[in-house]
Amino acid sequence: MDAPPIDAYLRRLGVEHFSEPTADALRDLHLRHLRTVPFENLSVHLGEEIVLDGKRLLDKVVGARRGGFCYELNGVFGTLLAALGYDVTLLAARVHGDGGRLGIPYDHLALRVRTVDGGDWLADVGFGAHCHLPLAFGERGDQEDPGGTFRIAEAGADAAGVRGGHGAAQAPDLEVSRNGRPVYRLEARPRVLGDFTAGAWWHSTSPASHFTRSLVCSRITGDGGRITLSGRRFTVTAPDGTREERELGPDEEVLAVYRDRFGIGLDAVPAVRGTGRGL
Repeated sequence: MDAPPIDAYLRRLGVEHFSEPTADALRDLHLRHLRTVPFENLSVHLGEEIVLDGKRLLDKVVGARRGGFCYELNGVFGTLLAALGYDVTLLAARVHGDGGRLGIPYDHLALRVRTVDGGDWLADVGFGAHCHLPLAFGERGDQEDPGGTFRIAEAGADAAGVRGGHGAAQAPDLEVSRNGRPVYRLEARPRVLGDFTAGAWWHSTSPASHFTRSLVCSRITGDGGRITLSGRRFTVTAPDGTREERELGPDEEVLAVYRDRFGIGLDAVPAVRGTGRGL
């Protein structure tokens, strides 16, 4: 990534000066990203093509000042971190759904990030309500975070990996949990952005994907709470978890919330595919 896109990306995050790729700097970038760049699936319902390419993602997130879902947000964040000197590895995960059932392969994209001061971190700015700060990748105990209590643990024996062709055991899959509930199962094998193309296509087209059945736009607020616009329902969640919800009225009110609370300028209210109305 050339200097101008890096500078523009950092400006969007409100970073005036970046010195070196340390753990403290990573934590700052991670939190700023969650506060600034919304988690949103509007492209799915606006008929916009989702392309997992570094330049196209920069054009969307930095140039058009939009958000995205996991493949886009962690994909572009990983591109930024690598350009800033971090050692970044893309990892695939399968999200736990109802009844603990695992999602499709390449269901989610997360980042393993190594810093110049010896840190090894799980960064994830693309999961919606999740950790606010990177998690210590090698830590196997509870990790307290403003978003909850997280834990990274080796998955059970049935998911612990298989023997390679030369008899060497592959690293086991990892379970990432929040407040005692499993969130996703993370593979240790490094991936490239193009590996997630099929997952992005499935999530943006399949009737079985929750992204095709609902609208969401969400970000963390400066006080550690969260604001979320789901169709026409606007929710403000305080840091203590209390929620205030209200139904928005005319299209002009919905567009104003997208613009004023999420920084997204739209010409028309997105509508869930096949409904004709932003429900």
